[in-house]
Amino acid sequence: MLVTSFITLAQEIEIKNLKGQIKDAKTKKTLSAAHILNLNTVEGTITDENGLFKLTAKANDTVLVSFLGYSSIKLKITNDLLRGNEVEISLSEKPEKIKEIVIKSTKLIGVLEVDIKQVPKDKFTRIHINGLPQTYEIGRPKKISSPLNQLLNPVDLVYNLFGKKPKQLKKLKKLKKEDDLRKMLAGKFDREVMMEYLEMDRTELHNLLSDCNYSEYFVKKASDLQLIEAILNCYENYKAIKKGKIGRDRINIDK
Repeated sequence: MLVTSFITLAQEIEIKNLKGQIKDAKTKKTLSAAHILNLNTVEGTITDENGLFKLTAKANDTVLVSFLGYSSIKLKITNDLLRGNEVEISLSEKPEKIKEIVIKSTKLIGVLEVDIKQVPKDKFTRIHINGLPQTYEIGRPKKISSPLNQLLNPVDLVYNLFGKKPKQLKKLKKLKKEDDLRKMLAGKFDREVMMEYLEMDRTELHNLLSDCNYSEYFVKKASDLQLIEAILNCYENYKAIKKGKIGRDRINIDK
């Protein structure tokens, strides 16, 4: 009986392939390059030219399916979905929002020494991410000017926030290490993956980046991969400051 129970349990948690096809809910047209991410295992894939995909999963995993311009869905994996049959997933287009775009031009005369002075300079310190043409700015700790501000020190806020979420941080770190996931996140701007892992809504995520001293421009324009890099960088910087602060406090106490 014990052997039978173990075999049954092993079958229930057996990792299998989830196979399926992503389509437009209205036109039934297949969607190529749609993103499918297993939120539990931090593994992902992209649909081929026929909208087909294959992803490793097990029962009770949650899969996030997304496509640019479409409303994303979360799919709870059951044993029935892992029986080998192809699953058809339909996504609906998001309502189109019309935005006013202001285009500014810089007049250049063709002389390098003169033109380079007219090109707007980026006032933010930026670093390059390997494999990507874009750059992103480095968060800068805010200056603490008063005892009241010290009580609300972002160092403590950020450190305490992530200190309670070690599993989420590990998943974010894994996201940026996997080449396929890096490519996927480099083209995403919906913040869904970060909100899912950090258990934050859009406002809370924005406030966190503000505490990390990132600009409004960066927060709006950065890809999901760049924001993940930025948040992890912010945490590591603040963690070092926090440890240094604790160390100095202990020295003062000993004295």
